[in-house]
Amino acid sequence: MLLPEEDVTLLSIETSCDETAAAIVKNGREIISSVVFTQIPLHKVYGGVVPEIASRSHVEKIGPVVKEALNRAGMTVRDVDGIAVTAGPGLVGALLVGLSYAKGLAFAASKPLIPVHHIEGHIAANYIAHQELKPPFICLVASGGHSHVVLVDDYCKFTVLGKTRDDAAGEAFDKVARVLGLPYPGGPALEALAKEGDPSAFAFHSAFNAGEHYDFSFSGLKTAAINILHNAEQKRETVNKADLAASFQHAVCELLSTKAVRAAKQYGCNMVALAGGVAANGTLRAALENSAKEEGIEFLCPPISLCTDNAAMIGSAGYYRMVAGQIGTLAQNAYPSMQLGG
Repeated sequence: MLLPEEDVTLLSIETSCDETAAAIVKNGREIISSVVFTQIPLHKVYGGVVPEIASRSHVEKIGPVVKEALNRAGMTVRDVDGIAVTAGPGLVGALLVGLSYAKGLAFAASKPLIPVHHIEGHIAANYIAHQELKPPFICLVASGGHSHVVLVDDYCKFTVLGKTRDDAAGEAFDKVARVLGLPYPGGPALEALAKEGDPSAFAFHSAFNAGEHYDFSFSGLKTAAINILHNAEQKRETVNKADLAASFQHAVCELLSTKAVRAAKQYGCNMVALAGGVAANGTLRAALENSAKEEGIEFLCPPISLCTDNAAMIGSAGYYRMVAGQIGTLAQNAYPSMQLGG
């Protein structure tokens, strides 16, 4: 892709789940400002994200969050070159709040609207963190709703080599954390508990995951972990919860990292990147880095602040969509099951 010589600055908006976020991003690589309002305290009492509460919170916060992002950048909406916004996948009500707001701004300020795929945004977070990064490379996307091994052919072209057949990695972490009696959000709580345990205390195996393909299945591993706890309760035995957390986390992270590095080798990529909310997990980062190093492959990942949902990553992905001429219209809809690729 031939990139323009002149600077391109985008206002970007992200409301796919439980973060209301806005950012100003220049040339897809530089964050001018970034604001994120998290809804975790709102959903904590329910043990998970409640879609209706998420949508209502986005309605309340989207205006102030966008205004704050513009104020921090010392800009108005008329100073930007376009407006990038997450169009899917995600919670449909949450997506529609951000998309509707972005369409209104685009119409009022006569700015182009650039719809962005949420997973594409997570991948693009690596462009902000690593200025030298260019396609092609392999990216492992691991989050609460997604587990993908992606061949990034070009900035706007992706080949999904494998993905989860059931639970995503983050979803499996959350469900096991809940059975362990850990608070929401479960993933970080499980990781904290796992630091006190022995990752080799319990063995988790899956015939499906042992195949040569790049798809994942975490439901069986999750069920095995839950059954260990339930069986112990029925026998009135005690299970070391830290050991179980550490062993389960180790199994999931090793599976993710092994398949990502194998894909890099098969497709001749000398770089493997990590993205998504679960990319904040220290065990996964270490496992992928070690596996890549053993094969002479460079490992890249964003800082923790760019792993969880944010608008800066949407601005980065939106930049490459815009310079490729992939502009949306005011008829743009939200797609909660939007597929990555093309």
